[in-house]
Amino acid sequence: MSRSAWQRVTTIGIDVGDRSSNWCALDDDGEVVAEQKIPTRRAAFAVLFDGIGRKRIAIEAGMHSRWITHLLEALGHEVLVANSRKLQLISRSRQKDDRHDARNLARLARFDPQLLHPIQHRSQTSQQHLELLRARDVLVAVRTKLVNHLRGAAKPFGIRLPKCTPSALVKKAPAVVPPELSDAMAPLLEMIKSLSAQIRNYDRRIEKLADHTYTESRALRQVSGVGSLTALAFMLALDDPRRF
Repeated sequence: MSRSAWQRVTTIGIDVGDRSSNWCALDDDGEVVAEQKIPTRRAAFAVLFDGIGRKRIAIEAGMHSRWITHLLEALGHEVLVANSRKLQLISRSRQKDDRHDARNLARLARFDPQLLHPIQHRSQTSQQHLELLRARDVLVAVRTKLVNHLRGAAKPFGIRLPKCTPSALVKKAPAVVPPELSDAMAPLLEMIKSLSAQIRNYDRRIEKLADHTYTESRALRQVSGVGSLTALAFMLALDDPRRF
């Protein structure tokens, strides 16, 4: 699009998809200046929206909205992240297509930004630390599935594995597992052992974060049953209380 056409644009709506995104640019009168599709990639967004002057840009909250917001704000734009749960005009629209959604986002942002129920993303640092907790949860879920599989596989052979922690099971199971099951179970027991070591590593990192970075969590940990993991999960989910 030409520079003179960009000068007419005041508001942009972007319907973000996983692989491609549709954008619609409006002028001050609400007329469509241009609408196109671009790849949902950092390089494509940087090329399109760099050097076009400050615009108001509306997107929906989603998987890609965080990095898009940070990129567009770094390029000097005002970015509104719409709360998709409250944006019924799009979520319940009978005319459901990406180009139509991009137009609606642009029109709502131009007319009254509050209709988007805009949200504020967590800080980059908080999101990075939250991913530590989520990664730990994934490992715990995988370990639990492996343990349950071992217990279920042993029962048809008349064996009940001892009730104990996953780390203890790795030590106790070989003594009760029949020889005909050892080939199937041994690799899984090794995997449980490795997962437990990785989980302990995450626990140490989380404990360090709670003690040295999120010192306010000490107040939460005074409550019975609340440890570093729970306190840190609460604080990272909340991030900045002023968001609410």
